[in-house]
Amino acid sequence: MHLRSLTTKPPGYALATILTSLGGFLFGHDTGIIGPATVMAEFTKYVGSSSPTIHGLIVSSILIPAAVSSFFAGTLADTLGRPRGIAIGSLIFAIGAALEGASIHIAMFVVGRIIEGIGEGLYLGTLVVYICEIAPPKHRGPLTTGPQLLITLGLVVGFFTCYGTANIPSSLSWRLPFLLLAGYSFAFSAAVYLYLPASPRWLTLHGKADEAAAIWDKLDVPAADREKIINQFELGTIQPASDENPSSSTISFPDPRPTPATQTRKPTMKLPEVLSSDSRPRLLMAVFLMGMQQLSGIDGVLYYAPLLFQQAGLSSIESTFLASGLSAIVIFAVSIPALVWADSWGRRVNTIYGGLGMTATMLLMGGLYAGDAVHADAGPGRWVVIVSIYLFAVLYTVSWGVGIRIFAAEIQPQKTRASATNIAHGSNWLTNFLVALVTPTLLAKTSYGAYFLFGGCTFVTAVACWLFMPETRGKSLDEIDQAFRESQVSGLKERVTGVLRRRVKSRMPTTVDA
Repeated sequence: MHLRSLTTKPPGYALATILTSLGGFLFGHDTGIIGPATVMAEFTKYVGSSSPTIHGLIVSSILIPAAVSSFFAGTLADTLGRPRGIAIGSLIFAIGAALEGASIHIAMFVVGRIIEGIGEGLYLGTLVVYICEIAPPKHRGPLTTGPQLLITLGLVVGFFTCYGTANIPSSLSWRLPFLLLAGYSFAFSAAVYLYLPASPRWLTLHGKADEAAAIWDKLDVPAADREKIINQFELGTIQPASDENPSSSTISFPDPRPTPATQTRKPTMKLPEVLSSDSRPRLLMAVFLMGMQQLSGIDGVLYYAPLLFQQAGLSSIESTFLASGLSAIVIFAVSIPALVWADSWGRRVNTIYGGLGMTATMLLMGGLYAGDAVHADAGPGRWVVIVSIYLFAVLYTVSWGVGIRIFAAEIQPQKTRASATNIAHGSNWLTNFLVALVTPTLLAKTSYGAYFLFGGCTFVTAVACWLFMPETRGKSLDEIDQAFRESQVSGLKERVTGVLRRRVKSRMPTTVDA
């Protein structure tokens, strides 16, 4: 019996999730190589002397195209299907990476990053959408963190690829990481196109119920979970069952065979639908959280880790690259328990406390620099900063890195999920651009400004989540829909009135019986 369990094939939805999550590796690899590659001696010789602003523009040139293309990613995924959208985006990404590695002028390098950004915006947001649509509710949290885990693995591989090529006495030192990235991306695009099944939800919305049923079987999704999903397509009515008693749900639905109405129904993005009274609050919440995720400063740390460690007192290029690689290993290591326990931690509580923890570490580092307590030659200040950089990365990974991307996708109504999620990713790209652009300038002009800026952003986000963010852990998508509707009306009101009542009560004079 035990041997049989060891040889049991993993469910199809798990295998599809693993393949889809490999797209996160590409993003992480690019993030891991761009910072170290652009400070290599051979690259600075290739570019010539450049200001911190030019350095920031080279690094961040991928992000505005990614933001723009992400606004159209939902339409692409809704029209052609999730796997084809992912395959097309990753193919464009591969072409851009190849141009970077083969560039003969810095302008060609920047054009390659722009093309890479277009592809990145098209495919990255769709990864989570696809996994969210095939995952059984009780496994949705861990499965949708798969891309984040692979992002951290890509960071590790990217940093140590540059660590290994840094001493090559030619331009191959910085070209090789980008050429390897292009190869990974071509392989991923081909694998997704050939092997990743279509989303059954997408098939059902296009009136292909028979194909959807076959895909559900291929993905090994239990019948009870399929029944919950039927309600998302308005094919019937489902009273959600509790997680403890999944058989308690009552289901009624009409003939699921395609009708002329369902056959002609095309779920492409329509801006009025995304901005409707039902969808707008969730879109705004996702846009805010995905934007503030970057304003936490995480990509400032990842892109410019060598500069941060150099500022803290590590002088040699090898030591800064090694410290950067170790930070990636730490992030990857904590991503594993974060993935396993994703559904054991509440989305709301994890986001709030994670934000407060990141605020504390950022303000600590900023305060040490502002107080001139960080010295390269001696003193504990520099080691406190170095440890705090690692601690910040850990806090981000186990909280915002895991929860926010899941939350942004799962709170959206089915009809606008792909479009709204990709618009939210557009917000992420835009703020990422700002962080990548201004971080080297802030570090050059003031040693503490960036830390105070990012610390303030994480604090504001934690407060906003305390006021407005509903809990979605362990809920079906239909239950999330209901919880979010209720939270928009009662959440803020209950918290504010509770605070006012406590204040009034504290000011009332006490009475003493005669």
